[in-house]
Amino acid sequence: MPGTARGPMAAVRRWPRTLVAAAAALPGGGGLGRAPGPGPAVDPAPEPVPEAAAPATAALYVHWPYCRKRCSYCNFNTYVVPAADEAALRACLLREAQTLLRLGRVHSVTSVFFGGGTPSLASPATVAAVLEAVAGAAHLPAGAEVTLEANPSSTSTSRLAGFRAAGVNRLSIGVQSLDDAELRMLGREHTAAEARKAVEAARELFPGRTSIDLLFGLPGQSREAWAQRLEAALRLCDDHISLYQLTLERGTALAAQVRAGALPAPCQDLLADMYHTARTVLVAAGFRHYEVSNFARKGALSTHNLSYWQAEQYIGVGPGAHGRFVPRGEGGCSREARVQTLEPVAWMREVQRQGHGTRSWVVLSQLEQLEELLALGLRTDEGVTHERWGHFSPRLSLQAVFGGAGAARVLQQQGWLVLDSGGLRCTWAGLAVLDSLLPDLLRQLQRALGAARPKGTPAEERAGGRDGSAVSGHDGK
Repeated sequence: MPGTARGPMAAVRRWPRTLVAAAAALPGGGGLGRAPGPGPAVDPAPEPVPEAAAPATAALYVHWPYCRKRCSYCNFNTYVVPAADEAALRACLLREAQTLLRLGRVHSVTSVFFGGGTPSLASPATVAAVLEAVAGAAHLPAGAEVTLEANPSSTSTSRLAGFRAAGVNRLSIGVQSLDDAELRMLGREHTAAEARKAVEAARELFPGRTSIDLLFGLPGQSREAWAQRLEAALRLCDDHISLYQLTLERGTALAAQVRAGALPAPCQDLLADMYHTARTVLVAAGFRHYEVSNFARKGALSTHNLSYWQAEQYIGVGPGAHGRFVPRGEGGCSREARVQTLEPVAWMREVQRQGHGTRSWVVLSQLEQLEELLALGLRTDEGVTHERWGHFSPRLSLQAVFGGAGAARVLQQQGWLVLDSGGLRCTWAGLAVLDSLLPDLLRQLQRALGAARPKGTPAEERAGGRDGSAVSGHDGK
């Protein structure tokens, strides 16, 4: 998705840097912000996380870094070049995927997501080659979800058919708006008519498995205009919609226009009203609001994105991609946060030299893993289940951390949270204001975990050298 804060989550930049990095890694809908590199060392867990003993499964994210042009709101890790060397990039994607899957001793890949950038600019042959390499390094079940992000300007029917033949079975189309004036302001290549045509073609080839992205909170966008966009989207869409609140990122053309007064900045009350309107309209149309920014009906949830929100292992391949997995091939027994080198040419040199382009990696402490589980799990309507929590915290239960006196109890009494036999989750009202709830919950977690364990040594950190922003790149589509 474009440079957005993923719904009402803009204040995430105040959270611990490793937690922001985890959020930034989310492709295809649901990221929380950008990652300013590895976070500070945190005391490690007093005991290894039990996932190292279980059969290794992982989701796989594959980053295509190139776009034909940069949108006015985008500051993702994407590149516009006269001619990309697709053969060289393909060879490096194959090699890095094989290297990292073997490093994690991954037995089975649960899903694959091609994000970017604009991965629909890649040839179907590249997509097929990557999937073949993945299947050679680990088991890729026949029914595994394989998603490709697509720009309406690079989705002819014949091209989409090529992707389907290559193994793609789900499409995520960056519509962003169904109004030509808004699309021009956003710097999009396509028109509203082209977006409609692309979605209709995709639905023919990927029935029930075509998702569209829409932006709201655009400069000058009114409540009425947003309601019209929603109605148009409902007439067009399949069974999955992702809605993102536009964030004006520093360094982008759109942010500069707003700062200069050429375009008006939307007020927070209007943004909240737009989000509430969207939730109400979509739920009334039969969609389940299963994650802060994502809606599905007829069971068409994104299983790949659920792997992020449910704290499953995932491996990031390609320039700037993020990953969270246990490097069993190196004797690792704890989950690591990994970021690949950002710039494509530098990344390719590293892959050619050592088999992968990992730029930095850090062992995640138990606290950091639980912070990620809490912040990402609460984005979903299911929340954090007792079973999932116990996987990362076998000795300190969810009830022990959040069931006593403290912020969680107050938030339950106020109607924002629920803690019951299912686990900890937001209410309908709480999901809309999750960003304001999380700081207190994270502090309560930190206090509980600090009281439950002795002091340890600083967490091991291994870094490839440079510090700076790293994004898994979830879209320029």
